[in-house]
Amino acid sequence: MNYKVIISEDEIRERVKELGKEISSDFSDKKVILTGVLKGAYIFMSDLSRAVTIPHSIDFMAVSSYGSSTTSSGVVRILKDFDFPITNKHIILVEDIIDSGLTLKYLVNLLKSRSPASLSVCALLDKKSKHPGESLADYVGFEIPDKFVVGYGLDYDQYYRNLPYIAYLENIKG
Repeated sequence: MNYKVIISEDEIRERVKELGKEISSDFSDKKVILTGVLKGAYIFMSDLSRAVTIPHSIDFMAVSSYGSSTTSSGVVRILKDFDFPITNKHIILVEDIIDSGLTLKYLVNLLKSRSPASLSVCALLDKKSKHPGESLADYVGFEIPDKFVVGYGLDYDQYYRNLPYIAYLENIKG
């Protein structure tokens, strides 16, 4: 499959450092739990965790709304939940990409129902054109066009996660 790089490895590295500084500043007097949404956010989460300089722990959630398709089914299944209660904890949900926003909205509502002290969203990528007028994340790495992207943890049918940059597949609609 042919792909075209749209965000370089260096651009990602610099932006993740900036996001880490922003989060560290905003939560300087709090202990936070960075919560990665698997599988796509695992590389971003790892780099972000190293860039965040305040005390923090990590956890992961795994959800499914795509299967092997390139578009969300709109049905969200929780495959792995938190390992411990989040009541009165400061949660930063770390997402790889905000596409339609359906999965993220579901997760935010679910987590808010568990009474965290605060809930923020940090997304590496945001396809704002798919949810115009809605601000779904507190921290965004890059706004991208409505193309199906891979790399830096994002996949197509479980492949391409290992690419150190973000690229779009030229012969895929999504």
